[in-house]
Amino acid sequence: MKDIMNIRFIYITAADLDEGKAIGRTLVSSRLAACVNIVHPVYSMYWWNEEIQEDSEVILVAKTREDLVEDLIEKVKSIHSYECPCIVTLPIQEGNEAFLDWVARETRTSGGG
Repeated sequence: MKDIMNIRFIYITAADLDEGKAIGRTLVSSRLAACVNIVHPVYSMYWWNEEIQEDSEVILVAKTREDLVEDLIEKVKSIHSYECPCIVTLPIQEGNEAFLDWVARETRTSGGG
């Protein structure tokens, strides 16, 4: 599994399905991600502005290469409605080599358009 150490899943939360779709579409169309899954709805509880908040959100899981993570995070931050969006990277330790190769093939080369 030559590329396994280079593949990352990016966990992102968004306010609603429309925002999640817009973020996902942007990431896939720009080839910053080979695929984005959207889990909808998700009920979230969290601290914000010294109060516990409870909201419905969506979860996005983007599949990309390690060398695109920084660009992907910056792109999401630039279009996200949240002041402090959740965008975290999850390294892949094992998996279907054919799928991981597909992720690598379907994402742009570093510095590419």
